[in-house]
Amino acid sequence: MKIASWNVNSLRVRVEQVSDWLVANSPDLLCLQELKMTDEEFPLAHFESMGYHCAFTGQKTYNGVAIISSKPLSNVVTDMPNFDDPMRRYIAADVTLGSSHETMRIINVYCPNGQALDSDKFVYKREWFAALQTAMRADLAAQENTVLVGDFNITPGDIDCHNPKRWAGKIHCSDIERLMLQKLMSEGLYDTYRRFHAEGDTFSWWDYRGAGYRANEGLRIDLILSSAALLDRAQDCTIDEAPRKLERPSDHTPVVAVYQ
Repeated sequence: MKIASWNVNSLRVRVEQVSDWLVANSPDLLCLQELKMTDEEFPLAHFESMGYHCAFTGQKTYNGVAIISSKPLSNVVTDMPNFDDPMRRYIAADVTLGSSHETMRIINVYCPNGQALDSDKFVYKREWFAALQTAMRADLAAQENTVLVGDFNITPGDIDCHNPKRWAGKIHCSDIERLMLQKLMSEGLYDTYRRFHAEGDTFSWWDYRGAGYRANEGLRIDLILSSAALLDRAQDCTIDEAPRKLERPSDHTPVVAVYQ
């Protein structure tokens, strides 16, 4: 099974890029973040014509998440349990594993940015992560085959930042944010990319400003977090930079994990 996560930074702008990527890579599941469109605007018929099933939740201008699947999705949830939030940042569903009758829980998130450590938006980020941790505790207890993917807006460590000294104490790279991520993962989640790659200088986001991509001045903030059972089945996890090289690309690029 191939699972991918991609913050497309406007599906309206990049629906052709997403379609081309689906054709070229044939994932079983593609999780998208930052749709920036309402549910009525989501190109459901387009993806269905390609043979995919879709679950999505969006809003005008901001946020929005979707799961595009080669198999039917069931038990779809579009609100984080026990957290009242009008922002469309969370979606979860069940899907069968391979040709077996086993199921897997897939959770796709677009985590808050936080803006700055002293802002009200950072208070929201902390509350949001605390709620996500509680939700994941329940999901992991109910389903051993669980994967949490998305744009986390946090680098797990200095190795995931192109210039740790410059970013020290700043949003995405602060100690408090990394502790939030570590607490979330302590529920039983593992960084699938680091299972296979120990090297640095590999990122999933590069700023549009300046020569961010050409200079490889990036951050690894897009993650695929596997439960222990799925980590045992993982065969590889990669970052596909090809879409970042296109004209009018998203500032993020896909992360892809393959499971037996």
